[in-house]
Amino acid sequence: MEQNPSCLHIGGKEAKAGWKILNIQPADGVDFVGDIQDLSQFRDEMFDVIYNSHVLEHVPQARIARTLTGLHRILKPGGQLMISVPDLETLCKLFTNPTINKLKRFEVMRMMFGGQVDSHDFHLTGLTFEFMQDYLRAAKFKSVTRIDHFGIFNDSSSFTFCGAPVSLNLIARK
Repeated sequence: MEQNPSCLHIGGKEAKAGWKILNIQPADGVDFVGDIQDLSQFRDEMFDVIYNSHVLEHVPQARIARTLTGLHRILKPGGQLMISVPDLETLCKLFTNPTINKLKRFEVMRMMFGGQVDSHDFHLTGLTFEFMQDYLRAAKFKSVTRIDHFGIFNDSSSFTFCGAPVSLNLIARK
């Protein structure tokens, strides 16, 4: 990667040197206001790295493939997409775990369907490693690697609940 890579944090709020932020809601520190489903404000091959944590599940299932193709378009050759989504398999196991009480199951349900605190906080699809791998390959990403954590931003990608990491963290290369 070049000395000063251009990095895009989609859905971010935390300013960090070397990173630009795209968020659907305007806020201090947000460089671009927009939706991950429409990346037309960005030119082809503009970014070395694209990071998004707990954003893709807010995209309707029918638009996931097109959204990932848009991310591929704005990523430079050899660039990487770092993506974190709620892991539906883990959440299902937590939800059906007989040792987890009703209040904790309710929190798991909110992780599945979104906190629903505003019009943007609804989850529209459930994702697993198998589903993500297929979507990313269809969008022409060359490799998909599952990792435990990114360690870049303080966000949901490293969140654990009842001792289980609830995020599916992937790095896909163009």
